[in-house]
Amino acid sequence: MLPNEPRQFYIDRSLYHHFEANSSDVKALLALKPDIAVLEPTGVNYSKIWSTVLIDHGIEVRLIGHNALATHRDHLGLPDKEDETDSFALAHYGLSNIDRPKKFLIIRDKVTQRVRELSLRLEHLNRVQNPIINRMRQDLSWQFPEISHQAIRRSGYTVPIFYRWLAGLRPWKRYDNLYEKTIGLGLTDTVRKHAKRLIDLQSEEIEIEQELTELMQHERFKPYLKVLIKFGFGKRQQAILISQIYPFENFLDEDNKPIVVFKPATKRSKNKYTKRYLSRRRFEKMLGVAPTESSSGKKQEKKVRFGSDLCRKTLWQWIFTRVETTKGRRNNDVLKDLYEWMHDPQRKGTPIRLLRLKTASKGVRMLFDHLVLELCT
Repeated sequence: MLPNEPRQFYIDRSLYHHFEANSSDVKALLALKPDIAVLEPTGVNYSKIWSTVLIDHGIEVRLIGHNALATHRDHLGLPDKEDETDSFALAHYGLSNIDRPKKFLIIRDKVTQRVRELSLRLEHLNRVQNPIINRMRQDLSWQFPEISHQAIRRSGYTVPIFYRWLAGLRPWKRYDNLYEKTIGLGLTDTVRKHAKRLIDLQSEEIEIEQELTELMQHERFKPYLKVLIKFGFGKRQQAILISQIYPFENFLDEDNKPIVVFKPATKRSKNKYTKRYLSRRRFEKMLGVAPTESSSGKKQEKKVRFGSDLCRKTLWQWIFTRVETTKGRRNNDVLKDLYEWMHDPQRKGTPIRLLRLKTASKGVRMLFDHLVLELCT
């Protein structure tokens, strides 16, 4: 039952339990015999242990987004963010919306959750490698300048030979010959250690990619992959997007149809009503490309505030590498159409960052429509 005076109820500290991630506290939590647990998804790692334990013991877990929780906490008039206020706001929000499951975040099944975890891990490994590669190139510019600017790319599931040669783990005639004639000052142990680090990181990367490839072959993902391949997304990009949008039914109504509502139009509009594509809008927000309007008087501002940062980055990379490049969009009608939309005369003069965001948003709307055709007909 919801308290009549939330602030007074919040002040009573005897109502709160404090649990740490250890066996005795887990037993104490389960001894309360909850039917539903409401959590804030504090990262993949921190909330994972609690949600896993609860689900394994048959307790329903519901997740509340950070922004929704902050808004609800303000609505209750609670003090600044702290453990007790968050706990109370979580409980109050959960009880207030217990019969409205759409008010909670999507909980991924184990396969989809694993796809997401592996995608995040690959992104982390990529971030870790970049500074090592940059430092190694700087050192090679005076130790072995002939190959310091050489593009080293991994092919398939094999660490580049160059790194193994540089680490002293494998001879290679081509590099041996180049090194004999170098004008550089000679390789140091530091560079060899950089190469060994990269071998370890890329070996881990390969293991993750192999597991991810196996997971993505699951029958449930086939119609999604059919559409994503049509849009020219690479394998890593496919995994990132699927981990965010699967199952697609979460964006639809009970009849498996996109939700569209009619609302009275503004005074400036000639029509009496305007269409609001709620399902598609939620899809855009989930992928981090839907701007939220913040208006006050004559001041109107639109800013992207919600959604996955990783998906937003993925879509930006897709725009750079597939839509904007002639080679990337060759023999792909979807990307050609998007490129033409991007360079329509009416968008001439739009700042490039804003244009790319608009193009990503347009691409996501097109993706939504294609998924509807593939999954709902």
